[in-house]
Amino acid sequence: MQENKQANSPRVDLRKKRRWGESLIQASLFLAGAFSILTTIGIVYELGKEAMHFFSQVSLWEYFSGTKWNPQIGQFGIWPLLNATLMTTLIAMLVALPIGLSIALYLSEYATHKARQTLKPILEVLAGIPTVVYGYFALTFMTPLLRSIFGANVVDIYNTASAGLVIGILVIPMVSSMSEDALSAVPRSLREAAYGLGATKLETAVKVVLPAAISGIMAAFIVSISRAIGETMIVAVAAGAGSNFTFNPFEAAETMTGHIVRISGGDLSYDSIDYNSIFAIGLTLFFMTLSLNVISQRIVRRFREVYE
Repeated sequence: MQENKQANSPRVDLRKKRRWGESLIQASLFLAGAFSILTTIGIVYELGKEAMHFFSQVSLWEYFSGTKWNPQIGQFGIWPLLNATLMTTLIAMLVALPIGLSIALYLSEYATHKARQTLKPILEVLAGIPTVVYGYFALTFMTPLLRSIFGANVVDIYNTASAGLVIGILVIPMVSSMSEDALSAVPRSLREAAYGLGATKLETAVKVVLPAAISGIMAAFIVSISRAIGETMIVAVAAGAGSNFTFNPFEAAETMTGHIVRISGGDLSYDSIDYNSIFAIGLTLFFMTLSLNVISQRIVRRFREVYE
């Protein structure tokens, strides 16, 4: 009797049914990822194609070993532009890294809920200010400040120091936000264990939480360096025009991005060596930032802490 009832009951199809909505979402996500990859490939292709025209007339040795950049007389040594770029980046990091990490430690370990609600919007406002505004802030405020401190005969009107300092201010929100995320990801149990052993709040923050979040903090530092290297408008406004191979931050010196902006706005004939040099500089910047991103990923994998 029971067997007949089971035989007459409707069968349930247990085969996996195709869910069209889920398939559509999966396809959309795949297309979004493929679009970003294809965009990157397209950028590299265009940069490489135009840069090859430049390197067919200028040797790699001359490009990477020369200390003078003067296209009008056929001098294409990248070091003056590269040196100015690295100098402004170094100054920016000397400002952004300690201040940004200090803000992250405060927000993660010390700040009350009310203090966080006040400071976080301020940092977001700093991140949202257009960079051209930062550029004129460097020119009209930071440069006069430096000239009043060190002397007008020491500090040029256009200089890499003021540009680097303001780039550091620009990058502070990025450093603090990413570092705070890394610090907040450290399990609460580590903090409680340190407190149980008699550690103070400062000792816990510096000796327990900070080392545990070091991979995320290092990644934040390297991404911020990439952001500083690629900054354009601040250096275009405040650092000066014209290549100058100098290690004096109080002198005017043109960075790689600043040179691209200045040359792009001039009367350049298509496919001329001056025109193609823009793409050679752009390709150099691309590989610099790509290398930093690869290093960042390796550091994250190397020093990542796994907690159960």
